[in-house]
Amino acid sequence: MRDAEYLLQLKDGTIKQLNPFNETEVWTIPGRADRPYHGTGEVPVPLDRAQMGRHCAFCERRYYDTPPEKSRVVTTEEGYAHLDDLAADELFATTAHFRQFPNLFEIITLDYWRLNYGYELPAAVRERQAKYLATNAGRTQISNLLVTKRQAQTHGGKTRPNPAAMNHFGGDALSEASAALFGGSHDVIAARRHYIEGAQYNTQLAGSGTLTPDEHGEFIRFTAFAARNILEQNRYARYAVIFQNWLKAAGASFDHLHKQIVAIDEHGEGVDDALDRAVKRPNLFNEVGANYAIQNNLVIAENQYAIAFAGFGHRYPSIEIYSKAAANEPWAHSDAEIRGVSDVLHAMHAATGVEVPTNEEWHYRPKDSSVAMPWRIVLKWRISNIAGFEGATRIYLNTISPWSIRERLIPDLMRLRDLGQIAPMAIGDECCVKPNPLHYLEEK
Repeated sequence: MRDAEYLLQLKDGTIKQLNPFNETEVWTIPGRADRPYHGTGEVPVPLDRAQMGRHCAFCERRYYDTPPEKSRVVTTEEGYAHLDDLAADELFATTAHFRQFPNLFEIITLDYWRLNYGYELPAAVRERQAKYLATNAGRTQISNLLVTKRQAQTHGGKTRPNPAAMNHFGGDALSEASAALFGGSHDVIAARRHYIEGAQYNTQLAGSGTLTPDEHGEFIRFTAFAARNILEQNRYARYAVIFQNWLKAAGASFDHLHKQIVAIDEHGEGVDDALDRAVKRPNLFNEVGANYAIQNNLVIAENQYAIAFAGFGHRYPSIEIYSKAAANEPWAHSDAEIRGVSDVLHAMHAATGVEVPTNEEWHYRPKDSSVAMPWRIVLKWRISNIAGFEGATRIYLNTISPWSIRERLIPDLMRLRDLGQIAPMAIGDECCVKPNPLHYLEEK
């Protein structure tokens, strides 16, 4: 392993980076560095008050525009609670803070699992489907969704359903056609708000950083256990890809806060590369991750349970958040450990701002691997376009250096902490930065 060359600054100021897990080569070149990253240039437009709660299919007044919920988070006098498998005519009886439902347009379809593995929906899912379709509200919702999907596949656009086409689905045909809307292995976790509370303009979007630390903690916890449940339901899935695309420039269909969970039948090259390296070097994630960041003054923030540092060797400016816990999977963490990771991640989102398109990627140990690997999240700022130079050389140009990321975030984090908008944590030079802060090798 070429530790000394993961970050190399040349005399002219060029910074060469090498990703320690996949050997991606990245350069930050003087003159192209530190280009502005705040602001989309979008002109604010006053919101139509009559459309509040209806801005997109994930909004709280359009519950019928998504497939049937598997679960939702609501508030009670005791705090957050989960309501599972609601019937169609129960959807508007409560307001969901977060909702889990199948993606209408799956990446890996139910037919993929059926045709390649002989997968069938579990009996509990079939029973739930039958109960849902036994009501008029359920049948109407499902028929409309199937028409929407058919029209999108036929015409290449996600158009509104034509009620006259509803009679194309009935009886057994409706049950068979709607199977993926109940038991697919690609789910969405959608937040309630499209815009922040009291928003006046369309630029006042509600992102991860606009949630409270408590709300974000439940968002992360809900997502982690939803992923576990998907893996348990589909015995052929070897990994669940967990990610968040924020804004259309980062690949989102809607500018509405949501995460996605996609079960796949392999780990993917990125995960396998990391596992192969960890077999040969068990303390890899400390040595070339957290320790290397500490040695190069890249640590941004930390608390008892997690550490964040400016990433290196990524195609886009990135922040890496590592769990310090012994557990290797998100759902194996205690509530306090999940909340600790959430607090640091939330702070990074808040300091980044909702104007910046981002990808949030979760990495963790696959269920069929015994190799120790910590839960870590990479937050990428999608502020540059990959072009011909990268395609020809496999050398990627990253416009913001890791040290510049740290310098940009720390003042905003200090301000947000003073305002009480992020959870308490050490920031910048306050961080303890002891070597080997990650305890993933101690899992019992």
